[in-house]
Amino acid sequence: MFAPLLSPPGPPEHPVLIISVRGGSIALSEADAGFAEIQTEALFVGTVDGRHCWAVDVDVEPVGFEPPPTFTNLMSLFGDVGEPTWIAAGAAVQLVEWARCHRYCGRCATPTEEAPGERARRCPRCGLLAFPRLAPAVITLVEREDGRALLARNARWTTGMYSCLAGFVEPGETLEECVRREIREEVGIDVDDLTYRRSQPWPFPHSLMLGFNARHAGGELVCDGTEIADARWFAPDDLPDLPGPISIARWLIDDWIARRR
Repeated sequence: MFAPLLSPPGPPEHPVLIISVRGGSIALSEADAGFAEIQTEALFVGTVDGRHCWAVDVDVEPVGFEPPPTFTNLMSLFGDVGEPTWIAAGAAVQLVEWARCHRYCGRCATPTEEAPGERARRCPRCGLLAFPRLAPAVITLVEREDGRALLARNARWTTGMYSCLAGFVEPGETLEECVRREIREEVGIDVDDLTYRRSQPWPFPHSLMLGFNARHAGGELVCDGTEIADARWFAPDDLPDLPGPISIARWLIDDWIARRR
């Protein structure tokens, strides 16, 4: 289990896990308990099954690594490590990027400093607090009375993969309102009977995906032509290429298939 924490809960009982971040790529390695004393800019991420995890920004030449870390894409890491470790790695990427982007106050340009007791950067001049960015997004599997489900292909995708419809929550909008708006904007139909299913941290780059089921309430499919290239109603035994098991979209689809069968 991954437990996000601001600071170590005590002395480490095992070698600590170091998550080196270079752009959006990462490398995993181990170090002894004195690692944080060498890497003064390291960010404590939390614990994975009690093991301390630190994130290090190595866009600059890393210090204290022998041999040098081998980097891999965060998406590619899924399946090679346990899910708690993968979630910790995703959190490390987000925290490092946040620290990179908030070295200076966005209001008065003064260099920021750590805010004691909070995951935040504080401006010592004007007091502005900058917290890690987290963008809530809804993702929805829409079902029709005949048992088919709506899957769509994003215009930016280079493959023939189809997935659930998704979109970011706007200021002043509830999650349910966002589900209805996004589906209406992207494929022109109305939905009802919204049911929240589960959530997933999605570090590409800093989203929290909130999964829903919904029922088709009216309208014919009309793709927006900008974001959605194609959308269709599919039966469980006649499916297109689907997202991999890493995503909540696949979980929603697999859950629907299991229920229909």
